[in-house]
Amino acid sequence: MNRLFVDEEFPFRNHYFDRGCGVRMHYVDEGQGDPIICVHGNPTWSFYYRRLISQLSMSHRVIAVDHIGCGFSDKPSETDYSYRLANRIDDLEGLLDHLGIHSGATLVAHDWGGAIGFGVAGRKPERFSSLVAMNTAAFALPEGMAFPWIIRPARGPIGEFLVRRLDAFVLGTLAIGTRRRRLSRAERAGYRAPYSDYRSRLAVHRFVEDIPVDPSDPSWDTLARVESGLSALSDHPLLLLWGSKDPVFDDGFLAEWLRRFPSAEHHRWDDCSHLLLDDAPERVIPAIQSFRESVARKLECV
Repeated sequence: MNRLFVDEEFPFRNHYFDRGCGVRMHYVDEGQGDPIICVHGNPTWSFYYRRLISQLSMSHRVIAVDHIGCGFSDKPSETDYSYRLANRIDDLEGLLDHLGIHSGATLVAHDWGGAIGFGVAGRKPERFSSLVAMNTAAFALPEGMAFPWIIRPARGPIGEFLVRRLDAFVLGTLAIGTRRRRLSRAERAGYRAPYSDYRSRLAVHRFVEDIPVDPSDPSWDTLARVESGLSALSDHPLLLLWGSKDPVFDDGFLAEWLRRFPSAEHHRWDDCSHLLLDDAPERVIPAIQSFRESVARKLECV
């Protein structure tokens, strides 16, 4: 990865957490105050949160992780690391324990970050005082919903060729990820930087393969436990931010969130797609700031 180039768009200090067996997890830790934990999805990395880190770190401690195999984190072979949802949840939980974050945090989750982040939150609800979900899920496909057609080829017989040889999953995400504004050349390069060759795209492919679709899938039971854990979060303030032009996490997922959390604050934008923080940062970041301020005021009154 061209670290000097990435640093122009992502000028944050690098921190590493040893997960054992020589595998390190990278994270950004900027600012002071109540912690905000940012959890990315696939095929992005903590780069997705660059604007949020810059703005919210002026008043909060913002921590943005890179999952193992993603971003600046190590990219071990499958003999040294199991690229499954259960491990992802354990990784994040281990990092938060290592950092001593046991209460008062806000979770901000996108894409796969929903299952991972809410998986951690469901285990210890007291760790988080509020939750933010953007175009994500922490439950199985809603009833009657088909598996998104746009990512089916990546799970099929030619998936490895598409994802790891052609870089089609990263390129496809960048192509459909925004609707209101085009990613700049530098932004596109920043997203692609950690996934520059066949070896470095292993996690991208394994994330797609690990999506639990039916009970025979290895992470089906893990996702079921994440889904079950949502009930322990029913009294937590939840903010839902949604780009309705997302071809994967469409409005059906938003409806399922609202079915489970009917009192959640929510904002839906018809002109936005999957990479919401790139499509409408001027909407999303103020919404999170306002939500956090509202939660803080309510906690002061308790």
